Amino acid sequence: MRLEGKVAIITGSASGIGRGMALALAKEGAHVAIVDVNEEMGKKTLAEINQHTEGMLFISDISKRENVEYVVSEVVKKRGKLDILINNAHASKQASFIETNQEMFDLSFGTGFYPTFNFMQVAYPELKKSKGKVINFASGAGLNGQPTQTSYAAAKEAIRGISRVAANEWGPEGINVNIISPIALTGGVEQWKKDSPELYDAMINNIPLRKLGDPEEDIGRVAVFLSSSDADYVTGQTIMVDGGSIKLR
Repeated sequence: MRLEGKVAIITGSASGIGRGMALALAKEGAHVAIVDVNEEMGKKTLAEINQHTEGMLFISDISKRENVEYVVSEVVKKRGKLDILINNAHASKQASFIETNQEMFDLSFGTGFYPTFNFMQVAYPELKKSKGKVINFASGAGLNGQPTQTSYAAAKEAIRGISRVAANEWGPEGINVNIISPIALTGGVEQWKKDSPELYDAMINNIPLRKLGDPEEDIGRVAVFLSSSDADYVTGQTIMVDGGSIKLR
C-alpha cells in the first residue's frame, strides 16, 4: 500500500496502458480518477478499481480546456486534494512525412500535447500543495523518428520538452515531473499480431528482452514507483520501459 490515501488522475485509462496503471495504483491504495471517452470500457475499469479503492469516472473530451478544469475541480472537491497526475491519453494517424497534413497535427496535438499541458497547468496549484508527482508519456516513435509517425512523434517530443521545463521550474516546490516511454502488449497490438505475425515477430526480435511489456505489471509498476516517495529524488527523466529497445545517452 505504497500509495495509500493518494489521489490520482489518469487520462486515457479505460483500457490499454492507462488501465494497467490505474489498476496498479489502485492496488497500492490510490484513489484513481479515470478520464476517457470510452464509457463502456471506463465503467469496466472503474468496477475493477473499486475492488481495491474507491475510484471516479469522467467520460470527457479533454481536448477542451474547460473539461480539463472540470475534471480537476471535481476530483479535488470530492477527495480534497490531488497527489498524482498521469497524462497518458493520445490519438494520432499514421502517414508518410510528405502526406502528413494539418488535420493530423491537430489530432495528435489536440488529444496528446495540449491536454497534457492543460492538465499540468490546471493541476499545478493542487500539486504544489501536495508536493505531487506528474508522469507524462513519450514514445520511441519520437526518440527514433519512426517512419509514418510525423505528427505523433512531434507531439511526443513536445511533451518531453515541456516536462523538462516543468521539472526545472517546479522542482524547488517539491513537484516531480517524469516521462515514461513504453512498449506494451495492448489490445491494438494483439490485433496487429494476428493481422501481421511476421512484422510482430520482427519487432519482438529487436527487443533485447524478447517480449512486450504488460500494461499493469511492467508499465504500471514503474508508474507506481514514480508516483511514490521512493522516487522523490527523480525528476526530469525519461524512463525507458521498453525491454531495452532504446538506450538513452
